[in-house]
Amino acid sequence: MTLNTSAKPSVQRKRLYNMPLHLRHKLFNAKLSKELVEKYGVKRLPVRVGDVVRIMRGDFAGHEGKVVRVNLKRVRIFVEGVQIKKADGTPVYYPIHPSKVMIVKLDLSDKYRLKIIERRKSVSTPTTSNTTEEKGE
Repeated sequence: MTLNTSAKPSVQRKRLYNMPLHLRHKLFNAKLSKELVEKYGVKRLPVRVGDVVRIMRGDFAGHEGKVVRVNLKRVRIFVEGVQIKKADGTPVYYPIHPSKVMIVKLDLSDKYRLKIIERRKSVSTPTTSNTTEEKGE
């Protein structure tokens, strides 16, 4: 897919809505808790099914639960225990945007995810030696 940039909000919105599903995965980035940041050296990772998240905003703020389902089309996740009742009384999961949650526990059952963490860690670690040398001159 070619990278087309536009300043028009309507074009940006159109590109967001028509984004292919394999690229929508990038929209699922969520912050990691302080403990996970120290352990893995990465600030954000895409939310996956099986991760334990803490909801930071909205009516369910402070609630922790496992991610049950991920909806790529609507860019929403569904968390265990976060449900509302329909008019007929049946409970349904409440959709939550991934930017409004914090990952508390990672599901590392997929070995490929560890490779992703290692790759992101190597990219995100800036070298500070260059900035200190410039200041000394």
